[in-house]
Amino acid sequence: MNESAKIPAWKKFCYGCGAGGGNVMSTLLATFLTAYYTDTAGIAAAAVGTMFVICRLLDGVTDLVMGGIVDKTHTKIGKARPWLIVSAPLMVIGIILILNVPGGWSSVMKLVYAYVTYIFLNCIVYTIFGIAHSALLARMTREFKDRNTTSTISSILNNAVGLVVGTSIVGMQMKFGWTVTSIILGVTAGILILIPGLACNETVGMKQEKENKQDIPMKKQLPVVLKNRYFWMALLIGVFTLLVNANAIAAQIYYCNVVLQDPMYMATLMSMGQLPGIIILFFMPYFSNKFSKRGFMAVGGILMVIGFALIGIADTNRMLLLTGTIVRSIGIGPMFAGVYAFVADAADYGEWKYGIRSEGLMASSQSIGSKVGIGFGSALTAWILAASGYVGTPGAEQSAKVVKAIRFDYGWLGAIFSVALLVIVLLMDVEKYLPQIREELEKKEA
Repeated sequence: MNESAKIPAWKKFCYGCGAGGGNVMSTLLATFLTAYYTDTAGIAAAAVGTMFVICRLLDGVTDLVMGGIVDKTHTKIGKARPWLIVSAPLMVIGIILILNVPGGWSSVMKLVYAYVTYIFLNCIVYTIFGIAHSALLARMTREFKDRNTTSTISSILNNAVGLVVGTSIVGMQMKFGWTVTSIILGVTAGILILIPGLACNETVGMKQEKENKQDIPMKKQLPVVLKNRYFWMALLIGVFTLLVNANAIAAQIYYCNVVLQDPMYMATLMSMGQLPGIIILFFMPYFSNKFSKRGFMAVGGILMVIGFALIGIADTNRMLLLTGTIVRSIGIGPMFAGVYAFVADAADYGEWKYGIRSEGLMASSQSIGSKVGIGFGSALTAWILAASGYVGTPGAEQSAKVVKAIRFDYGWLGAIFSVALLVIVLLMDVEKYLPQIREELEKKEA
C-alpha cells in the first residue's frame, strides 16, 4: 500500500460524514442539553454545571485508555475503522437515553439518571467515536496536503450538519416532543458515523502491522506521547475551540429568550453562526497549502476576537448582533478544520522524533480537548445563570442581573477565550517539519 497516495474525493466525503454524525451529538449537548435539563427535566442549573465538570475528570481517563486500545487493535480493516463501526449503534442508544429523563422521578433520581446517561454518551460512546475518527485521518495517508483537504471537507460537513441540526431541533421538539426528536437525531448520527467505518481505507502502518503485530507497551507509548509538545498544543486548541463554541451556543438560547425575548430568533443566529464559517472553509485548502494552516487559523482567531467583541456591545441591536455572529463564524471555521490535520501531523512528528507511532493516543488529545471544551463551555453558562439568580420556570421574569450576565457570557467571555486560542495557534509550528518528516519516514519504510 502506498502510504502517501492521495485520498479519492468520495472517501474524503465519507470521512467527513463521520464528523457530521459526531456533531449531531455535539450540537445537541452544547446548544440544547442545558436548557432541556433546566427547563424541561426540572434539574437545577448549578447541579447541571457541576455534573458537566465532574464528568470531565472521567473523560481524561477514558480517552487515554481508548487511545491505547486503538493502538493495540489489529484487524484486516485497520485499527480505527472497527471502533467507528462499534460506536454507531451506541450513539443511537445514547442520544435517545439522554433526552428522556423520566418526568415522574424525584429531583435526586433525575440527577442520577442525567449523570449515568451523560457519562455513557459523552465519556464512553463519544470517546470511542472521537478517537477512532481522528486516528483514521492519520492512517489514511501521509500526504499532509491531502490531509488538509480531507480535514477541510470533514469540517464543512461537520458544520453543515450542525447548522441543520441546530436550526431544526426547536421545530422538531415543538412538533414531535423530545422522545421522537431524540430518535430522529440518534438514528441520523449513527448512520453518518457508520459511513467512514465501512467506506474509508487505512494505509499508513498496515504493511508493518501485517509483518509484525507486536505491540509497544502502553507504559512505553504514553510517556513518549506526553513528551510530544504538539500533543499538548493540539489538546489546548481543541479545548479552547470547543469551549468558545459550546459556551456561545449554550448561552445563545438564553440570549434569545431573555435578552431579545424572541425564542424563534435562535434559528437566525444558528444559521449566521455556522453558514459563513462553512463558506470560508472552501478557501482553506488553498491558503493552508500555499501558506500554512497556522497562518489561516491565526487570522480566524483575530476575527473571533472581533466578532465576540461586537456581540458584547450589541445588547438588543440585531444588526450589530448579526454582524458579530457572522464575523465570529468566519473566524471559527478554520479552527475546526485545522485541529484534525494538526493531530495527524503531530502523530507523524512523534514517530519521526521519538521512533514510536501512536495514532490512538495522539488522537486522544483531540477527543479530550473537544469534550473538556464542550463540558466546561456548557458548564460556564449553567454556573453563570445560577450565580446571577436565573429562574428556570418557563415564562418567568428575569432580573436585570440575569440579563447582564447572559450578555457577558454570550459576548465578552468568548472574546477573552478567543485571545487565548489565538496565542496557542501561533505556537503550533509543527508544519515546518513536515516535508523533512515525510521524506525520512518514507525512506525508513522503504
